[in-house]
Amino acid sequence: MKNKFIIVAVITIMATTLSFAQSMEKNFKTLQVELKINAPAERVWEAMVLDYGEIANFSPYIFASNYENGSLKGTLGAERKCYFNEKGTQWSHERIATIDNDKMEMRNVIIDAAKFPLNLDNSQAFYSVKDNGDGTSTASYKFQFRTKPAFMGFFAKGPFKRTLKGTLIGLKHYVETGEKVNGVNGKYDEIKDKYQEPTLIKS
Repeated sequence: MKNKFIIVAVITIMATTLSFAQSMEKNFKTLQVELKINAPAERVWEAMVLDYGEIANFSPYIFASNYENGSLKGTLGAERKCYFNEKGTQWSHERIATIDNDKMEMRNVIIDAAKFPLNLDNSQAFYSVKDNGDGTSTASYKFQFRTKPAFMGFFAKGPFKRTLKGTLIGLKHYVETGEKVNGVNGKYDEIKDKYQEPTLIKS
């Protein structure tokens, strides 16, 4: 009788856990974009991930960025802070949660943020670079997020999609020309129509 009770309890717990996991999965929204860059994968990986705290070199939506808590490079546990307006009142504090330099894959999490409708416990970004074998590479951003409140997800999806695409175009321009693209210099408006729009993989 005791064994039967234990078996029933285990099955109930497993069913509840599975149901909860499926519920979370359904509530996640995922965006993924990719873009071919005319540069070796190692160079793109360096700009995109290894120079982690210097994302203001190529993101048209970031006005400034810096390393936090003694971080100096894009390594496991490195932290950065990104400012999305001139006053510095809208920002995100981020950390590298996992990184594989051989596969060129990195998972980035948001520790804290101001003026973003994100559920921080359920939002993360994946960066990857693929070597195309011909001196070019393909850079990819995947953003998995949940908003707070939840209904904001419908409204946030469009702006997040534009941000991912714009950042890839900025990365391409920066890597290929050496010219910075950020919220301060307004370079993005000049160069955005010169490049092919990033491919939307998942929306």
